[in-house]
Amino acid sequence: MRHPRTAVSAVAGLGLALALGTAPAVAAAPSPVPAAQAGYSAYAGSSENAASNSAFFDAVMESVAEKRAANPGAQAVTVVYNATGAPSFRGQIASSASIWNSSVSNVKLQEGSDADFDYREGNDSRGSYASTDGHGSGYIFLDYAQNQQYDSTRVTTHETGHVLGLPDNYTGPCSELMSGGGPGPSCTNAYPDPAERSRVNSLWQNGLAAALARTAS
Repeated sequence: MRHPRTAVSAVAGLGLALALGTAPAVAAAPSPVPAAQAGYSAYAGSSENAASNSAFFDAVMESVAEKRAANPGAQAVTVVYNATGAPSFRGQIASSASIWNSSVSNVKLQEGSDADFDYREGNDSRGSYASTDGHGSGYIFLDYAQNQQYDSTRVTTHETGHVLGLPDNYTGPCSELMSGGGPGPSCTNAYPDPAERSRVNSLWQNGLAAALARTAS
């Protein structure tokens, strides 16, 4: 949801700034929405964003693979998150996890310790985004103002989609979660479509097997 940046961290999903639907029911912005932030939906993404999205997914995948290598008897593939850094959005985060857990079968999201990524909140003119340092430490940042302008659960579920490996596709319809804000603020759909669900299942079946192989070598 944000514009690309060249900082140390690789930024993923920055584009959700053009992403999502109506004012959040839980999170309230502590300050007025700057006029400049009204242009979130104008953001069209870039090749840098796509590379950043991939880097974030790879970091989470490696983190999960390392933990599974240490506990080979684990049955479920679980991505663990920490939501303590985004208390205003706990409801949206829980809804996002529930949506993804009901939509895919090869990976599950679970809140807990020893997290693979965490959520944070605050004010950022670039909007919400997912970011990683490239070394297995990543987070999703939820911007107050953007979550007032767009549907907050859609924003959160969209950004979490980057954690699970999905890229942005702002030209898609509202029925496509990763179209983000492309369809405009009136779009409140927070569920991935069949193609997105299939893609996540494939990534966490085949991609994790490759990550486990790398971890074992």
